[in-house]
Amino acid sequence: MVDKSSRYISNLTRDTYALILAGGKGSRLHELTNWRAKPALYFGGKFRIIDFPLSNCVNSGIRRIGVVTQYKSHSLIRHLVRGWGHFKKELGESVEILPASQRFSESWYEGTADAVFQNIDIIRDELPKYVMVLSGDHIYRMDYGHMLAHHVENNAKMTVSCMAVPIQEAAGAFGVMSVDENYRIHGFQEKPANPTPLPNDPDRCLASMGNYVFDTEFLFDQLLRDAQNSGSERDFGKDIIPAIIKDHKVFAYPFEKSAGGDVYWRDVGTIDSFWEANMEMVAPVPQLNLYDRKWPIWTYQEQLPPAKFVWEDQDRRGEAINSVVSGGCIISGSTLRRSLVFSNVRVHSYGLIEEAVILPDVEIMRHCKLKKVVIDRGCVVPEGTVIGYNHEDDRARGFRVSDKGVVLVTREMLGQPVGGLNPDQ
Repeated sequence: MVDKSSRYISNLTRDTYALILAGGKGSRLHELTNWRAKPALYFGGKFRIIDFPLSNCVNSGIRRIGVVTQYKSHSLIRHLVRGWGHFKKELGESVEILPASQRFSESWYEGTADAVFQNIDIIRDELPKYVMVLSGDHIYRMDYGHMLAHHVENNAKMTVSCMAVPIQEAAGAFGVMSVDENYRIHGFQEKPANPTPLPNDPDRCLASMGNYVFDTEFLFDQLLRDAQNSGSERDFGKDIIPAIIKDHKVFAYPFEKSAGGDVYWRDVGTIDSFWEANMEMVAPVPQLNLYDRKWPIWTYQEQLPPAKFVWEDQDRRGEAINSVVSGGCIISGSTLRRSLVFSNVRVHSYGLIEEAVILPDVEIMRHCKLKKVVIDRGCVVPEGTVIGYNHEDDRARGFRVSDKGVVLVTREMLGQPVGGLNPDQ
């Protein structure tokens, strides 16, 4: 019988261990992930992508968390130590960093299931009743407690968080499932070219968000079985889920149930989607509310002075319109329109910056005109530079122009060697 006491969900979250998979390359982000893993990439003016699933855990009451790292993880690990290292194990809380330690294999993590399998001993030491396996490279807000309750109430062995997405968006990108009227999964395709549409909506399908709940012992049994299968790719979507849906209770959990009707989930896996999601933050009332004190997004941040805007001459005015500007920035005699600026950015005079995502520690010299750009951390944009107005010129100068016309600029593209700057911060 399901416990429905006043502490029902808090008891479930207390009995849960969360494992965040944060080892992805993010190769579709091209040069933005040359020096950092995708979960370490900046987002929203002062955060990193990994802060969102971590904050979801803490705000949901799940305070035993492991973060699985692999690809170019130095900046990610440093961020976790600085921003998430204050948890106290003696109080039953922790954020542990779990690089591939080769305890069960001589290989690095070979897939999502293998990343969990290689940490079975660490999970078992925590004695959880449930294990959540979470993707570490998406931007969203979700109360995991409701998903846990859905899992228990259905007497499920595994539950998959899902949402309806356009078929063209899901094709080749997401796992797609078919469900009955009770949301029990009876079919699963991993990144199909032609996804199965919803019965009542031929233009959309039910896509996996990469977030799972397992009964702990069931998870261990499936991982051990999969590890003995020489033909397996060690992946939840390709191997584990298709193998269990026929004989075990595996349910889908609709994401909108935990989102309070305000569904926001972004993959930010391409230059275009990264730019678009950041641009959403400058709207007067963004769909993702970073100012919600009831659901804060935690992170590490330097102690910086306030943003500063100087000069008010006719042709030299420091101003930001429909923009987000973080601490430590000085906007000196230039105009920013619909732009998002991270910490410690300096914009010199007589410039016009529009629809720009500017990562930390960038310096933009005088008389620059930038439009629809992503400027990577630490760039020094030379005086008089014009970017985003003529894409043929942009490509000729070595900048990357995305399918939708977003121009990516890095230090290397500007001919500025990394030097003493830590490029992975």
